[in-house]
Amino acid sequence: MADTRRAVREWAQSLDNQSEGLYLVGLSGGGDSLALAWAAAIELPKLGLQVGAVIVDHQLQKDSADVAATAARTAEGWGLSPVLTKVVRVGSGEGPEDAARQARYGAFSEALKETGALGLLLAHTEDDQAETVLLGLARGSGPGSLKGMAKTDGVYHRPLLGVGREVLRSALSDAGEQWWEDPHNSDPRFTRVRVRTEVLPAMENALGPGVREALARSAELFRNDSAVLDDLAQTLFASCSHEHSPDHWSVEVEALAEAPEALRSRALRLLIASVGATSPSYQQIREVSALITHWKGQSEVSLAGARVGREGTAIHARIVS
Repeated sequence: MADTRRAVREWAQSLDNQSEGLYLVGLSGGGDSLALAWAAAIELPKLGLQVGAVIVDHQLQKDSADVAATAARTAEGWGLSPVLTKVVRVGSGEGPEDAARQARYGAFSEALKETGALGLLLAHTEDDQAETVLLGLARGSGPGSLKGMAKTDGVYHRPLLGVGREVLRSALSDAGEQWWEDPHNSDPRFTRVRVRTEVLPAMENALGPGVREALARSAELFRNDSAVLDDLAQTLFASCSHEHSPDHWSVEVEALAEAPEALRSRALRLLIASVGATSPSYQQIREVSALITHWKGQSEVSLAGARVGREGTAIHARIVS
């Protein structure tokens, strides 16, 4: 119980502007988000902050409206205000998990605008962080996977990233509260569920306890290192890039050729992002980088939404119309 409340309190005390204002909790009715809402209801008012909630009904289970209504009553009973319920339609996306996420964050964005809230609290835990790192590693996502989820990402905040899922359940049990278990959280059709119920237990059985904590700790350490590299890459890009038009940017070959690979690849990602293209894959960045390190007159590299090629002493990125 104390760990959950402490995590929320320490997050609030770390805010740059600890002034009066409203924060919303993304509340599903599940154990993680209920524990977050319960702790926020106790701790945030002590620091002069208001706390409300937004409940998203994805309409993916036949009783979803009842679950949302129960979560709303619980939040109101704890003194959260306002409590909004958003009913969304889950589209196709890149899969059911991605589609649900897109619908959920769309509802969150609406709620932030409607209420004028300063931010929204998400109930991602240490377990979620470990799962995210493993999934990213398995997909070959590179640095993006190793640094996991950020504790603060714009208006979204994750105070419980250092708290385990079982700790949250214990806090609710100690407080005499009950919670809803989303059946999707135990459905082996979902990759994340298999990581949670099969992969991580197997790793802990083979390597000993503490795997989840170690993965989450590694993510935090790498995030700190990655932030420094990102800043250095931004400085490098600013020093050697040129904007010819909003959909046409270039960078000087010489400057990137002399840079370490970790900075060069990041600068090339910034070049591609500058023209509004989607994030390139690892293989695509290798092909673009080869225009600098192994130049043999190659043709342009086609990306999703852009094309990148070498022209004389510069690498040019242009949006595909």
